[in-house]
Amino acid sequence: MSMARRILIVIGLWALLHLYVGQRLLAHAPLGPVERLLGWAAILLLALAPFGAFFAGRVERVPAKPVLEWAGFTAMGLSSLLIVFVVAGDVLHVRAWVGAGLFSAGVVGGAVAVLVAGSWRARRPAVVRVEVPIQNLPADLEGFRIVQLSDLHVGPTLKRDFVERVVTATNGLQPDLIALTGDVADGLPTVVRDEVAPLARLVAPYGKFFVTGNHEYYWDPQGWVGEVERLGFSPLINAHRLVRRGGGRLLVAGVTDRSASHRVRGHASDPVAALAGAPDSDVKLLLAHQPKSAFAARAAGFDLQLSGHTHGGQYFPFNLLVRLFQPFVAGLHRLEEMWLYVSRGTGYWGPPLRLGAPSEITLIQLVKA
Repeated sequence: MSMARRILIVIGLWALLHLYVGQRLLAHAPLGPVERLLGWAAILLLALAPFGAFFAGRVERVPAKPVLEWAGFTAMGLSSLLIVFVVAGDVLHVRAWVGAGLFSAGVVGGAVAVLVAGSWRARRPAVVRVEVPIQNLPADLEGFRIVQLSDLHVGPTLKRDFVERVVTATNGLQPDLIALTGDVADGLPTVVRDEVAPLARLVAPYGKFFVTGNHEYYWDPQGWVGEVERLGFSPLINAHRLVRRGGGRLLVAGVTDRSASHRVRGHASDPVAALAGAPDSDVKLLLAHQPKSAFAARAAGFDLQLSGHTHGGQYFPFNLLVRLFQPFVAGLHRLEEMWLYVSRGTGYWGPPLRLGAPSEITLIQLVKA
């Protein structure tokens, strides 16, 4: 299916959903002609605002660009919540119990309240501590601390101040190694460079490593690889590095994004290639943006994979629906002899909203099984 056709389908579905919301909220509510007209104007504005945000993000010089992006993505979140609330209300026949006017006011008020609470929470990632038991782990790797950052999505609504808070929190955990598992930003490196600059202050004695996510390929993949390398990270493009602590040997490998890396020649995701020529090691760690890489990683002989991409669904009900498309959504999973940890993401994409899927800075500690 061509990209243009996909876009038309999305626009058509989005328009139909807003017509549905407008009809359910306005058609039977006790409103005068002027109030009803203003209500439909607000619905139209909600429907169009996200497209304005996407347009502003792709064009370098747009008047009031930050305002357009904030307003557009916030409108997307509010629209999503209104759709969910209206559908839930219809399924439960709430209008029949409370009346059309109270139903409409309750839906709008509830959606706005949830949006405010979810927006506040989205910008405050919590530290999640995870112990991963490894068979025959050498004593010198016992307690090895890996901080995983994923899906920062710096750009339209997440700026330098957010990155600075993430850096301060991460350094406070005193990691041995830092893993940045893709989707660093939404925007061109030349535009977002100042916003991501604090990542250079991240400190880890055994290295900072980066793998590409799908969003790097939507902008400038080669540019982002170079930019993150300039910030002190080692990009792993289907490659590996050996880390030694005392007598312990940790092999850190990384693959490119599974779904979008075909856009760049030589970037096709390949866990086997990431191990090519690897020396002997006690633990094999794979950084892979998409959890779906885990099946190939298990076959290749990795002990642990760290991934992101899903955002844990980001907000209800998508944190439930994402399970239809992803075999692993969040948290620690066991695949035969391999462990997989899926981060809910440190930032967010699109609507500045987290609900039922909190953002995280993940501290992974290796322990002896």
